[in-house]
Amino acid sequence: MNNHDTGRGNIIIYGEKMKITMKLLIPITLLIIGLLLVATAHAGDAGAGKAKSVTCAGCHGVNGTSSSPLYPNLAGQHEQYLVKAITAYRAGERTDPTMKAMATPLTDADISNLAAFFSSLSCK
Repeated sequence: MNNHDTGRGNIIIYGEKMKITMKLLIPITLLIIGLLLVATAHAGDAGAGKAKSVTCAGCHGVNGTSSSPLYPNLAGQHEQYLVKAITAYRAGERTDPTMKAMATPLTDADISNLAAFFSSLSCK
């Protein structure tokens, strides 16, 4: 058997324990590219988030570190967690009257930007 066998239009590359056909390689490559694009699409602008965060500072602190145990620290949280949490407050899936009022007017871009800003801060 040779290293490259062509049959029915498929190129099969033989390795020690795996075979990769072109019919599988192309969809897997496209899936990986798609996932990378989705991950990049959610990345916000930390500078725009900083400007928008002024209203958050009253409870969560100027640098995302609250001085009150009543309010969570936002500094250093994972960006996607913050996006999910703020979006859930906006949608009413998480219930807190103050956060609902603060999150309702935010656009998806605002949420991404705020998340980028707070995730970029040190939690110390």
